[in-house]
Amino acid sequence: MTLMNDTTILPPLIDIRNATVVRGDSRVLHNLSLRIDDGQHVAIVGPNGSGKSTLIKLITRQLYPLAGKDQNPVVEIFGRDRWDVFELRSMLGILSNDMHQDFTADPDLDGLEVVISGFFASKGVPQYQRVSQEMTEAAQRAVELVQARHLAGKRLAEMSTGEARRILIARALVSNPRALMLDEPTAGLDLASRRRFLHSVRQISRRQKTIILVTHHVEEIIPEINRVILIKDGAVFDDGDKESILTNKRFSALFDEPIEVRKSSGGYYSAEIELLAGDRISDLD
Repeated sequence: MTLMNDTTILPPLIDIRNATVVRGDSRVLHNLSLRIDDGQHVAIVGPNGSGKSTLIKLITRQLYPLAGKDQNPVVEIFGRDRWDVFELRSMLGILSNDMHQDFTADPDLDGLEVVISGFFASKGVPQYQRVSQEMTEAAQRAVELVQARHLAGKRLAEMSTGEARRILIARALVSNPRALMLDEPTAGLDLASRRRFLHSVRQISRRQKTIILVTHHVEEIIPEINRVILIKDGAVFDDGDKESILTNKRFSALFDEPIEVRKSSGGYYSAEIELLAGDRISDLD
């Protein structure tokens, strides 16, 4: 548990034990266990198909673990195993590429409306819901926090990928959640947009928001993240402090390829995978 002061102890943000998830005929997660304390910035890293997206859906209650005679799984979020999904989403802000595609497919939503919709865990503001002045002001503050005030009246479908991503991170923050979960958050961003986005995430990490970054890009792991969990074949492959996990040996084993991991200036890391005859490509793509 996390010690807040002399009298208050918080339960883990996430506590998963012995979770197996079956989708169709496949076991995607295999007896997976992991724990993340409230206030601990964490990166969850793994190759495509390793079970990262399924893990996110397990945490956000979109999927449930297999239970039965020989299965005794535990999935607790903020110390509770039962949640109203809408209440959970107010405490755990989420940003994913799937969400981006879903929102930008609607031609009528403008930036501020998208941010306000975060209060209702909906796409847009439902007709029967009343938007209070407090909600509008909170949405404006969230937009300003990610430096997107100029996008409030612009339609999301007309924004660049980077602009829309900033609006969606404001949406994730509008209800003042305790934690922010980012699933492949820079997918589709160019280098400049990615730099601006990661700068916003760094600012958020310093505002007492727990950051959980799910990615296969080492370059996305901001310096404020101090723990890395490696996922492979539906289970925790390795887990520890950033310095001990981001190594050639561990990443080569994770991706089944010879990989060189380097620490760059400013506290970021990079990785390269060796191909034929010394040819290299970056980003593990």
